[in-house]
Amino acid sequence: MVIATLFPDPRQREMFGQLIRFGLVGVGLTLLYAAIYWPLATYVMWPVLAVIIAFAIAVTVGFFLHSRWSFKDHGKVEDAKTKAQFLVVQTSGMVLNALFTWIAVDRLHGPTWWPLVPAVLVTPFLTFALNRFWVFR
Repeated sequence: MVIATLFPDPRQREMFGQLIRFGLVGVGLTLLYAAIYWPLATYVMWPVLAVIIAFAIAVTVGFFLHSRWSFKDHGKVEDAKTKAQFLVVQTSGMVLNALFTWIAVDRLHGPTWWPLVPAVLVTPFLTFALNRFWVFR
């Protein structure tokens, strides 16, 4: 098996599996986020407010998908502390995306799709690390 050869340590294989599952869920959540954010930001409201709405919806869906699939069997139960930690991590991601949006759209006067680039290339890696090593450890 290729995975066992690449990752002989079971802990490495576990983390690799989590990263793959996190990535698959993340792609879906990113598409959901973009599908909500972009029309709101382009046609309805101030882009930073659209970030907050889109992120709130994606976080709600994401908690259930990540806790039940991405980080399943990782030794952490869904208690109030886990939910609070998840909310802190996701809030940090939302703040980061709001900052990207404020800089790209409000300060640089770019189109509303510009902040989606760092939202896809930066934020997921930060939230994976925080979820893996702090929330669902």
